[in-house]
Amino acid sequence: MTANKPGTAHGDIFVAPFSADQMVGQTGALVNDNSGDPVWFRPLPSTNLQNADFKVQTYYDGRGGRGQPVLTWWQGTLALPPAYTNLPAGAPEPGGCYYIYDSHYRLLKTVFAHHGYYPDEHEFTLTRRGTALFIASRPVPMDLTPYGGPKNGAIENSEIQEVDLATGRLLYSWNALDHIDPADSEEAASSASSSGGVWDAFHINSVDEGPDGRLLISARNMWAIYDVTKKSGKVRYQIGGKKSDFTFGPNADFYWQHDARFRPGNRISMFDDGCCDLPDGAPEQRSHGLILSLDFRSHRATAVKTYYHQPPLESPTQGNTQALSNGNEFIGWGQSPYYSEYAGAGNTEGNASRNLLYDAKLPGSDISYRAFRNKWIGTPYYPPSAAARSDAGHNVVYASWNGSTQTAAWQVLAGSGPGSLSVVVRHAPRSGFETAVTTPEPGPYFKVRALDAKGRVIGDSRVVKLSG
Repeated sequence: MTANKPGTAHGDIFVAPFSADQMVGQTGALVNDNSGDPVWFRPLPSTNLQNADFKVQTYYDGRGGRGQPVLTWWQGTLALPPAYTNLPAGAPEPGGCYYIYDSHYRLLKTVFAHHGYYPDEHEFTLTRRGTALFIASRPVPMDLTPYGGPKNGAIENSEIQEVDLATGRLLYSWNALDHIDPADSEEAASSASSSGGVWDAFHINSVDEGPDGRLLISARNMWAIYDVTKKSGKVRYQIGGKKSDFTFGPNADFYWQHDARFRPGNRISMFDDGCCDLPDGAPEQRSHGLILSLDFRSHRATAVKTYYHQPPLESPTQGNTQALSNGNEFIGWGQSPYYSEYAGAGNTEGNASRNLLYDAKLPGSDISYRAFRNKWIGTPYYPPSAAARSDAGHNVVYASWNGSTQTAAWQVLAGSGPGSLSVVVRHAPRSGFETAVTTPEPGPYFKVRALDAKGRVIGDSRVVKLSG
């Protein structure tokens, strides 16, 4: 942590660490508290396997119920050189899927894409209709010579798909090639030579559904955001890119953007990656969170709030801007290994430390595609863990419960046999992911009990034997 001030929103922090370079630790889905301590970690067996878009959502069964809080994420492998060069960098490899886990950390649903497309790491959103809305991708063979690419090439196409969670049936799809001209791409078709002949013309990286049946779709490599009528599939208007329907006020233009979201009052938010390969004459930009106001009479976009980092960051890829319930904004810095929280008023590039409330950095070159702050209550179906060892003439009992958000303290039980244990420490406050409790009791058998804030027992570990 580099900042932790009063005023942050309630909730824990959700990241999915991975690295395109040398991974520190393990890839997986990770919940941290404000102090940086783990709350829950689900490690993956290989650093070539990744999670993305890890967050809390509400799962509805489609029958009008209240819904239940769940954890969701994408899991699969990404085309990251040097391990994978058959697709554009960052594209999903075949074999991925989406997971939905309940508050006891049990698998509820596994979701797959249709039409031969691969589940894409960029977006997985649950709706109140009992459906999932997500992005799916695959290479579509195409002669790319009209665009300056190879004749026997392909376009990495994207579909917006919606499936019924109860049946897995495809309910809706929207295809980028049907509605966007690849000639408008800011990614040169010649780049296909380094990715197996596949051109990443669009790079759709977010979709948000508005209350009136519209979709807000971000295409990173078009430098554009599209407002789409869901029923007809037609683009209502385009913001940014070569055929923008809007002009831009000061600091309102954006490049290589991610995470476009509807906001109240004709506003949208995004993470403006900003940096790298900008158009001739464009001033150098730093990555930042950005909220735009759209004037539909003048067709002009105005920057109303910005969120910069100190020190300045340049994130070529990834990132998100999350609206929090108390009016704050949470920024995941994508390819830069930070995540931050700001008071809602934000800041400017020249005063980037203003309104910063929380800031943390992942180790080494580890990054997270997005980062979120979410409220979460986890009650694991599995028991707490315990270990006991002799240390400098004392016995130390270690207690932890991966994913438990209700554990406030621990009891320690000891005895000469596994069936004759009694309480020897009645209340040891939880002191992080793992709590160490020193006791003069010889054991050699021990176990721990998790206590909630009212002192009630909420979980018992297995019996363990003292080790040297």
